[in-house]
Amino acid sequence: MSKITKEDKRNAYLYCRFRDEQFALYDEYAKQNGMLMKTLLVVNVLFYDDFYDKGGVTQREICRRTFQSKQTVNLIIKNLLADGYVTVTEVPENKRTKIVRMTDAGRAYCEKVVRHITWAEDTAMSMFSPEEQKQLVDLSRTFTKNLTDLIHQEMEKS
Repeated sequence: MSKITKEDKRNAYLYCRFRDEQFALYDEYAKQNGMLMKTLLVVNVLFYDDFYDKGGVTQREICRRTFQSKQTVNLIIKNLLADGYVTVTEVPENKRTKIVRMTDAGRAYCEKVVRHITWAEDTAMSMFSPEEQKQLVDLSRTFTKNLTDLIHQEMEKS
């Protein structure tokens, strides 16, 4: 591995700061709409699964798509269930697997919020050329892979 320069450190700081600013935007947006950011992520998955009439989604799939723990997703689903925004049904072949579906009340609760944030994301991306979009996605994917690999290995001795 090459020596880390001041420019490397500065750019890592800036990139992570922009990422943190994006997280703060999502958090603020969710709060303005009466929910926590993690709930926003879950209802986003549920809304679009419902929108495309896929017949519901498992809690495991929600965890995979939102990068949240089973415990967190389970708590969010329990709260949405208590509010009447989702239904939860067991899969007959495996009672531990549960399918989560939006109710009409759930769709009414989150449709405007989910559609607006999706529109903002899509519009922000459309402001880049197709080449810039590909570059942003490719570089972000590579940074995430590199960061994952490095976090999971022992830190080198200085």
